Amino acid sequence: MELSDCSNEYEKLVVRMNMPRVVIDNGVCPNSTVVKIDSARSPGILLESVQLLTDMNLWIKKAYISSDGKWNMDVFHVSDLNGDKLTDENLIRYIEKSIETSHYCKTEGSTGLTALELTGTDRVGLLSEVFAVLADLECDVVEAKAWTHNGRIASMIYVKDGNSGTPIDGDSDRVQRVEGQLRNLLKADDGYQNDTRTCVSYGGNTHMERRLHQRMFMDRDYEKKFDIEKSPIVSVQNLPKRGYSVVNLQCKDRMKLLFDVVCTLTDMAYIVFHAAIRTVGETAFLEFYVRHSDGHPVSSEPERQRLIQCLQAAIERRTVKGVRLELCTADRPGLLAEVTRILRENGLNIARAEISTKDSIARNVFYVTDANGNLIDPEIIKSIREKIGIDDLSVKEPFPISCREAVEKEQHIEPQDHQGRYGGGTVLVSLGSLVMRNLYHLGLIKSYF
Repeated sequence: MELSDCSNEYEKLVVRMNMPRVVIDNGVCPNSTVVKIDSARSPGILLESVQLLTDMNLWIKKAYISSDGKWNMDVFHVSDLNGDKLTDENLIRYIEKSIETSHYCKTEGSTGLTALELTGTDRVGLLSEVFAVLADLECDVVEAKAWTHNGRIASMIYVKDGNSGTPIDGDSDRVQRVEGQLRNLLKADDGYQNDTRTCVSYGGNTHMERRLHQRMFMDRDYEKKFDIEKSPIVSVQNLPKRGYSVVNLQCKDRMKLLFDVVCTLTDMAYIVFHAAIRTVGETAFLEFYVRHSDGHPVSSEPERQRLIQCLQAAIERRTVKGVRLELCTADRPGLLAEVTRILRENGLNIARAEISTKDSIARNVFYVTDANGNLIDPEIIKSIREKIGIDDLSVKEPFPISCREAVEKEQHIEPQDHQGRYGGGTVLVSLGSLVMRNLYHLGLIKSYF
């Protein structure tokens, strides 16, 4: 065996030895499944674990995160979308395999598609214009996500050629036309320098929501003013003797909350050494013991304020705004342009969008408000459904009681109990709890929950 072959085999052995070790237990808690992950410390390992769990639509109701030397010990209490523990053995085995092989076998991204990343000043009808341009240039949208926050918009759109089904990046002139027209749409009236760029994804690992966080962070959306009274409560304090900064967050709990927070801490080069997350009622409490990648805690008041603003923005970006409209219908060229044009013509603003196409079926979700960011008159919703197709477009929460009853009556459905279930966060009371947690991991105590 040649030296290079030996080296490759040794590297593979090291990777396998450092793979995360996963234990999934359904007997610890009555209403959640406990996922315990022991892994070697490495950059981004916590974010990767949280990302894998949230991508499987699991609610992280509670979590304990601890770092001991060069090893991570993380415990997540998860449930399905109904708030129940996981009972499907196939799903449990899939979770174990996905986490254990996450560093060795990277998953493929949207192979054979062209990725468009857009950032700009938000306005009513902007996404409609974007999809209209792509339709005119014969670019089929396969998947897309769009977020708006503090007057800014970030979107990631995967497209292919409408005729051949191949990526469009092979035609440089066409790519330039797409970029040029999209830049014109996103050009701000206030002279703000926007950035619109295209990139190609061939078997890449780009995570759309992870990338949206990065795009909005780079666009400095956290500097814009938003409602302080409704903002998440965030505090940052230093523990000089321990060398940590303690970050506390309190907000309404929701899906993917922990993912959004850890994304921002990672992007800002903070390393999480210990953390605890728990939910009390509908409120999530999250506490992190962090240091900057340079090994120091937060060192100045401007840095502290920036960290607070960025974490508030990360939570706000995904906060549900407006009425949720779900479109499920056979895909066809220009469908997105047509549907979003109808929304625009009725004065509706798309606050968030999630677009996907699979097996020639389009499944699109839009969170819409009126031009001022307020909830919509139910008569407008009724008119839109008639234009798009009552059977194709459905109305989901959030929706005011009076509006919801009108829609349910029009849809001929029975009223439901709309009380939501939430998962997520607690306060790490003292460093003593870290000791208890480590004793639990070492098997010296049976429980610390």
